[in-house]
Amino acid sequence: MRILALDVGDKTIGVAVSDLLMITAQGVEVIRRSAWAKDITRLKQLIDEYEADTLLIGFPKNMNGTIGPRGEETKQFADKLKEQFPGITIRLWDERLSTVAAQRSLIEADVSRAKRRQVIDKMAAVFILQGYLDSLTTSFRPS
Repeated sequence: MRILALDVGDKTIGVAVSDLLMITAQGVEVIRRSAWAKDITRLKQLIDEYEADTLLIGFPKNMNGTIGPRGEETKQFADKLKEQFPGITIRLWDERLSTVAAQRSLIEADVSRAKRRQVIDKMAAVFILQGYLDSLTTSFRPS
């Protein structure tokens, strides 16, 4: 099974997927948000396509660790997903600075501003998922 990671915004949802060994994250797509039913339909298609058993949702916290309005919206989004997909594990993962890191990587790769706008959310989802996967491998390493 695999993990799908989501970077949820008002207009888009960046999506990334883990490899089967749960070592690396790859970008999948950016979903343009329109209506809840369409978002859910596309997420269901991706869950089925990648045989995902977990949705990892980037959880925006303030730099001091508190949860602001965007974080509350993300928690509500996660709760709705739990209702829609009762057989799927839903996890929130601290996404602080993931978009900044994605932006920096794209700039260093000399990606044009127009192209960056198209892929930034997908790249942020990759950073979120890779951070989570790295934490799993770190926690299983012998001391």
